[in-house]
Amino acid sequence: MDRQQEFVLRTIEERDIRFVRLWFTDVLGTLKSVAIAPAELEGAFAEGIGFDGSSIEGFVRVYESDMLAQPDPGTFQVLPWRGDTGGTARMFCDISTPDGSRSMADPRNVLQRALAKAADMGFTFYTHPEIEFYLLKPGWVPGTAPEPIDTSGYFDHTPHGSSADFRRAAITMLETMGISVEFSHHEAGPGQNEIDLRYADALSTADNVMTFRTVVKEVALEQGIYASFMPKVFAQHPGSGMHTHMSLFEGDTNAFHEPGAPYQLSKVGRQFIAGLLHHGAETAAVTNQWVNSYKRLWGGGEAPAHLTWGHNNRSALVRVPMYKPDKGQSTRVEVRSIDTACNPYLTYAVLLAAGLKGIEEGYELPQETEDDVWSLTDSERRAMGIRPLPASLSEAIEIMEDSELVAETLGEHVFDFFLRNKRAEWLDYRNQVTAFELERYLPSL
Repeated sequence: MDRQQEFVLRTIEERDIRFVRLWFTDVLGTLKSVAIAPAELEGAFAEGIGFDGSSIEGFVRVYESDMLAQPDPGTFQVLPWRGDTGGTARMFCDISTPDGSRSMADPRNVLQRALAKAADMGFTFYTHPEIEFYLLKPGWVPGTAPEPIDTSGYFDHTPHGSSADFRRAAITMLETMGISVEFSHHEAGPGQNEIDLRYADALSTADNVMTFRTVVKEVALEQGIYASFMPKVFAQHPGSGMHTHMSLFEGDTNAFHEPGAPYQLSKVGRQFIAGLLHHGAETAAVTNQWVNSYKRLWGGGEAPAHLTWGHNNRSALVRVPMYKPDKGQSTRVEVRSIDTACNPYLTYAVLLAAGLKGIEEGYELPQETEDDVWSLTDSERRAMGIRPLPASLSEAIEIMEDSELVAETLGEHVFDFFLRNKRAEWLDYRNQVTAFELERYLPSL
């Protein structure tokens, strides 16, 4: 037994932990959980906990259903909303098959494989997400509009406001679990908030995003409200994204930083951006996996809908933030298309793969877009060589189907299941008769 496992067992005894929840995610990014008694944990470290993988979205077929959840002791945290004594802790798990090999259907494994490839190239991948969400009043009834908890706007300070109280409670809970928060504020939409997590390696970030979504929903329930990570809740207000800052490090050196270069951005950094743009349409079905995702991307505002990059251009897919003098370690790129409701493991895996492909193949970075892309006409965009992101989930699926990069990164199993599931979602959506159609056509046709 290693030191981390010994630390977990000792902490459980000292903190009087009664239940240990083992967490993992399915292919669509839904959190799964099984609780075990502390007495079972030593065996779980040694052999894993068996479960029926055929009941989990995208894992295995019925005739090969046995799977094992192997807890990662490095992710151990006590769940603060379960009480100080007789409480509950959690660990994320790696999923394996009975013969001990890693499951190809485990999203955490997909990201770990991508990170291993980066490591082979000498890089460590760091990420910093800015997570947006809406806080809504309870009691929503299908067929009616949801009601936000306030009417505040971007950066508004609201004394005794429920959003501020919520953010304080959520941040306290996150930091109790060892998840560091950098910023928090009210966003542009009524009831919309943003909490930014500190830089971490991409695997820790993905684990933190899954924990973040759980914490936010728990705190909302405690306060009698509802939190939603739906990409586009209101047609007339901004959608919720998860803008993510990214950088590659070689040891302690930021591989994106080059003193004196334009925006202090190195050749590696420029090639990484070129990879993100070149493969941006192929990865969209993963970074924006829901029908509703494309209402956000094509709804205007600061959501990107075209494959462009720019310095402090918030309409671009990839933004290069302003350089801070004497802070070369902070040179980074920001990807602005990502949904707040994505599977973070698969999303970071495909984006890393796209960036690394740009480095491997020496992609040339296209010209920077300084204009607000939304203000240009279609003909102006075509003349500038600006390509669009997919306009719908259906289009994104069609492009992803032909992507060798995404297929290789996800692995055959996840790639095939993901496409099947998304085709089914699109067909379900296409068969709906919407309120828009009834209101527009029923009175006159």
